[in-house]
Amino acid sequence: MRVHFIAIGGSIMHNLAINLAEQGHQVTGSDDQIVEPSKSRLEKAHLFPKELGWFPDQITEELDAIILGKHASEDNSELKKARELGVKIYSYPEFVYEQSVNKTRVVIAGTYGKTTVTSMIMHVLRQMGVEFDYLVGAHLEGFDSLIKLTNTSPLIIIEGDEYYASTLDNRSKFHLYRPNIALITGIEWDSFRTVISSEDYFQQFRKFIESITPKGTLIYNKDNASLHQILEETKDLKINRHGYKLPDYSINKGVTSVSVCGHEYPLKVFGKHNLSNIVGAYTVCEWLGVKRKEFYHAIQDFKSSIRYLEFVASGNGSVVYQDFAHSPSKVKSSIHAIKEQFPAKALVTFIELNPYDAIEDDIMKQYQHSMQESDHAVAFVNINSYKEKNITTNLLEHNLAKAFDHPSFHIISDIGELESFLESFRSNGYNLLFMSSNTHNGVNMASLADKFLKET
Repeated sequence: MRVHFIAIGGSIMHNLAINLAEQGHQVTGSDDQIVEPSKSRLEKAHLFPKELGWFPDQITEELDAIILGKHASEDNSELKKARELGVKIYSYPEFVYEQSVNKTRVVIAGTYGKTTVTSMIMHVLRQMGVEFDYLVGAHLEGFDSLIKLTNTSPLIIIEGDEYYASTLDNRSKFHLYRPNIALITGIEWDSFRTVISSEDYFQQFRKFIESITPKGTLIYNKDNASLHQILEETKDLKINRHGYKLPDYSINKGVTSVSVCGHEYPLKVFGKHNLSNIVGAYTVCEWLGVKRKEFYHAIQDFKSSIRYLEFVASGNGSVVYQDFAHSPSKVKSSIHAIKEQFPAKALVTFIELNPYDAIEDDIMKQYQHSMQESDHAVAFVNINSYKEKNITTNLLEHNLAKAFDHPSFHIISDIGELESFLESFRSNGYNLLFMSSNTHNGVNMASLADKFLKET
């Protein structure tokens, strides 16, 4: 095929472009801004545009397909030309479906945990030598790309998200895959993740269930209360249903094990969310023909590679973890997971906050008591990275101290102060959890861990 990508610099878009080029298709692309790592990867694949910008002359009737990225606006000049010529235009989810229409499509969805469950399934299938294609939203350990599409694999594992497909298509991406097997980890609406109403948000998941192929399978988390109503509303669909729940587990000397049919399987991950995700991943693999012992043997060496309770470093009897914090409920559950895993150790928890969120009472009041289980609570708000002068340390101290209401609460407002705090803290007997929903403002987590784990 001859395929042109409008907005080729996107994370999925550039991975898909490289994948198609590797299969021998003729691939071109354009964008008005391409940043790392997309830039280097496209250059290596000889797909980086000769010039940044939009060039309608590239759009001809000889093209077999246009793949349209979310970054491109509806008035994009290349898009206008493609529509005038009648060239077939796909969002990337539509294109992936077209290329996978004869495959068994497994789609993992949910507000939280979908990347983890997807990576667990991929880990086990790879360990067992099963051939499969995939589409994921984050780079996973052991996999070079976010997407793999072939003409030979009978199976594809897809991480499906609920956000719109393209500027021309406001359907949720996961509505377009038509899964043979679908899994929903759970549904939680909150203002931190979406601007649409809770009803609209839940409606996306109703439609997702309705998109499952006839006689297909829905796997769902029984422990998620929000799923119950949607399951009831879709009960007349002619699909299989298979619920799962948190397994029995134990913790011994900082190692979590799950108990399955009389066998104990020690794990490299911990926390109730991870344990629930393991059972969800097993249930999918069971439907794919994987035996229970094979799955739990393979999952024992799975370790988080996507910043969910991800191990950073250890030393002098202390451990450092980092975590991706989406919301107050996530902050609370991750702190609990660390305390449950290491009950004899005190815990220092850093949460990195956006300064604009930190001065909003309506946002911060949702964090009330979310860090109570931590022995030392630290809010890191890097005000030096923002130009607005109305955000001051005094304002932050007032808002955050009121919101968190923690007996040992600290506020740090720049990276130098953060490093000094870690260097001066007597870390013997403490673990450290660093939670952020962004990139730590460029902070090197390994360096921070070294400062915390110094010998005292």
